[in-house]
Amino acid sequence: MTPLLTALLCLAMIATSFLSGLFGMAGGMVLVGVLLALLPLPTAMVLHAVTQMASNGWRGLLWWSHVRWKAVAAYVLGCALALAPWSIARYVPDKPLALILLGVTPFLVRAMPEKLHPDPESLKQGVLYGSVCMTLMLLTGVAGPLLDTYFLGGRLDRRQIVATKAMCQLVGHGAKLAYFGGVIEQAAGLDPVLAVLAVLASLVGTVLAKRFLEAMSDKQYRSWAGRLITAIAAWYVIHGTWLLLAQQGLDPALAMDGRGADGR
Repeated sequence: MTPLLTALLCLAMIATSFLSGLFGMAGGMVLVGVLLALLPLPTAMVLHAVTQMASNGWRGLLWWSHVRWKAVAAYVLGCALALAPWSIARYVPDKPLALILLGVTPFLVRAMPEKLHPDPESLKQGVLYGSVCMTLMLLTGVAGPLLDTYFLGGRLDRRQIVATKAMCQLVGHGAKLAYFGGVIEQAAGLDPVLAVLAVLASLVGTVLAKRFLEAMSDKQYRSWAGRLITAIAAWYVIHGTWLLLAQQGLDPALAMDGRGADGR
């Protein structure tokens, strides 16, 4: 990577860490899209995991007293149940499928009946969502849209959501790092200098966001977080579909009009 591209990537990591530090969400979804556009999927996953572990770990420390540990324990158990079979399968999807999977999950959760709406204080749901989120983490790099929708479904305040989700994500990204950096042999080596810069950028963005979160009300937090999830998830579905059409030899612009590459 050129110095200019490295600098731009660091700025992107600071911005996305700030976004995650403010809402506890969305930043990882934006960053993985940037990394997938610039790097091979396994390398992008490793760098994303390093960045997100630093960002979430520091965010968890900043809001330590607000962490709901029962919710974390249930989520971690679910992650462990999902990690073993995927480590044996060693499946890595292509980019279009990864993006589409990432985008559709929050819409599926919102379509559930009222009695099945997510509750982060439920141990059973914690295990279930931990398993599904770990699967998405390994297939797409992040589980943000689903995990964010899950935490917004309960009665936790904004600090509890940010703190508890940070600890859950720390475990999830650690497992992803082991999966893509060690379990899958094809994972490309990560430049250690870039890894260090990623960690520093994550810490800067997380610290900058703390004051803004303290000034925000719970109502404002939930309103803007919901809008962010919808916008980013929709973009992933559209972008993934576009890439899938292009991959199949179709002109995406024509396909949107119902015509194939031959104009029919």
